[in-house]
Amino acid sequence: MENGLDGNIQFLNGVGPKRAALLKSELGIETLGQLIRFYPFRYMDRSRIQPIASISSDLAYVQIRARVLKVDENPRKKLSVIVEDDTGRIELVFFKGIRWNKARLVPGMTFVFFGKPQEFGGRFNIVHPEIDPVQENSALQSGLTGVYPSTEKLRNGGITGKVMCRMQEAALAECLPQIRETLPDYVMRDNALCPLNYALRNIHFPKDDYALQKAVYRLKFEELFYLQLSLLKQKYIRTGAERGIPMPRVGQDFHACFNSLPYQLTGAQQRVVKEIRSDLVSGHQMNRLLQGDVGSGKTMVAVLSCLIATGNGFQACIMAPTEVLARQHYANMLKYLAPTSVRTVLLTGSTPAKERREIDRSLRDGSIGIIVGTHALIEDSVQFRNLGLAVIDEQHRFGVDQRSKLWSKGAADSSGKVIPPHVLVMTATPIPRTLAMTLYGDLDVSVLDELPPGRKPVQTILISEHRKPAMYDFIRREIAAGRQAFIVYPMIFENEKIDISNLELGYEEVAKEFPLPDYRLSIVHGQQDNETKEKNMSAFVAGRTNILVSTTVIEVGVDVPNASVMVIECAERFGLSQLHQLRGRVGRGAEKSYCVLVKGPKVSKEGLQRLELMTRTDDGFEIAEEDMKMRGPGDLEGTQQSGLPVTLSIASLARDGRILAEARAYALKVLDADPTLSEGRNAILLKELRSGKYNIKDYSTIS
Repeated sequence: MENGLDGNIQFLNGVGPKRAALLKSELGIETLGQLIRFYPFRYMDRSRIQPIASISSDLAYVQIRARVLKVDENPRKKLSVIVEDDTGRIELVFFKGIRWNKARLVPGMTFVFFGKPQEFGGRFNIVHPEIDPVQENSALQSGLTGVYPSTEKLRNGGITGKVMCRMQEAALAECLPQIRETLPDYVMRDNALCPLNYALRNIHFPKDDYALQKAVYRLKFEELFYLQLSLLKQKYIRTGAERGIPMPRVGQDFHACFNSLPYQLTGAQQRVVKEIRSDLVSGHQMNRLLQGDVGSGKTMVAVLSCLIATGNGFQACIMAPTEVLARQHYANMLKYLAPTSVRTVLLTGSTPAKERREIDRSLRDGSIGIIVGTHALIEDSVQFRNLGLAVIDEQHRFGVDQRSKLWSKGAADSSGKVIPPHVLVMTATPIPRTLAMTLYGDLDVSVLDELPPGRKPVQTILISEHRKPAMYDFIRREIAAGRQAFIVYPMIFENEKIDISNLELGYEEVAKEFPLPDYRLSIVHGQQDNETKEKNMSAFVAGRTNILVSTTVIEVGVDVPNASVMVIECAERFGLSQLHQLRGRVGRGAEKSYCVLVKGPKVSKEGLQRLELMTRTDDGFEIAEEDMKMRGPGDLEGTQQSGLPVTLSIASLARDGRILAEARAYALKVLDADPTLSEGRNAILLKELRSGKYNIKDYSTIS
């Protein structure tokens, strides 16, 4: 790129080495090009002068033109300045820069002051307003002014909002003449996009509302368009070139299992099985994401998919993130597969060596049709005769390298070349549509959006700590009726020691309320070794204990149909999606189930909104959408998926779903016409994709 855009920011007027170092450490900005791509997150209207008499508490910011009446330096290191206009007076307060402000704010002189009014002692004042001489009529004193993300270090280092605006003005003056268009003419014409230099000028210093809207749309569309173009191009290349194992038959075992089911599949399950079947006969490798809320019947879909693979003479594997979940899948599958002839085994880290050797031998000779397991499946010693389908449950819990090992175990063709297995990725964590399109934009997505008949909604109740005695009475009644309860405490990973003691104190309280020999308790947390954790969890699953006191290690997958109560302590410390996952641990049996959210004494307004939403809806997709709107997509790591594949500088997945859908549809149109972007008119697109800005980890083909 041109030198101007790549120029070091320290040489820009008003920056220098100290501020340059701050901008680099706090914002990652080193060049002029990076600075002009650092956008305001909101705007203030500087076009209007407010009469002092009309200032009220509902005004976020005001701009006044006033004469300095009186300047008073307080011994408590405070400068008080009284200013007036024709309608009234107001106090301006300064705690910093006292000598400088006292020297410039001479009584009788008139300035333009801009700041946030606040009420104090029945009167309004403005603390640390921005000050401009009246004759200075720049973009900073009229029209819409950008407000930029900032930090305390930046402000303390003198990079205030006003300084940032001045730096942007200087950078734009130097860079705009050198800006080259980053989209082809036809893309801009088809989508009614303004030119890039117009957009960059008006995103920082909008001429008016219309110019700002045009600038925002252009920059957001471009960012999301390239993001989708990068993902979809990978998909086009893969589906065009990646040979898949053809599986034309359904087979007797599929029919035997299907016909013996004690219930009818939901419409959603039938639809998804058809989608998977169509992938498996296509001759291309399947890469499909199966999203289904807790209890929507994903395991059944996985079983039928595996039976299509075995019916065509191939093997299938199901990989789960924990031993408990793997055992649970295995137990369920044995029930479903009883009427079939397919041999199914379980392989985990605790499988005895002798049994392991037998499994390894049977996998190699092809007598095992389906294997369920944990990370043990990807060990080098595990070799398949002809792996045709890999099902990965809760895939965000497996690293890319781990999954790629599974890919390399696929069946070989007649020339000895390994053909990657078909891949079905499953998640019980509802992912907002916009996030799924970004994280998994190159996968085909199936959604199970119906619950099987008979599943009763879980009643969710929000209580304060003082109502816990009544809650314990309720749990006692449920246990007397033969049921079980979970009591979950938060785990904030930065400080596990505090949380463990928090859990232990909680355990002591629960043990006091539910003493031996009438009640039996299990305790499970992340600091235990696997053997202890499995033993305690298994005791609860088998019904040998009445209450499981735990941290969030039970968030995904544990199936205890007899558990009817889920208590979540300090519920405000959990994300919405995490609360929803935990709630999904109950309501899996025939009895009415309850989720009790216990809020702490200090809950923020937003925290209360989140908890109240949980009591209003049990729709996981609605909850996931709200979670992203409240917390932003970047905060979903750990509870949903491993962060975003790229950093978005202006678009928001929480707010810009419509633009994302438009950008994706147009990217598809471009690739339909030119899948390799080799036509002359697409040279700009290819150049931008190769620039590295839109490098996206391919979440599906990781071989």
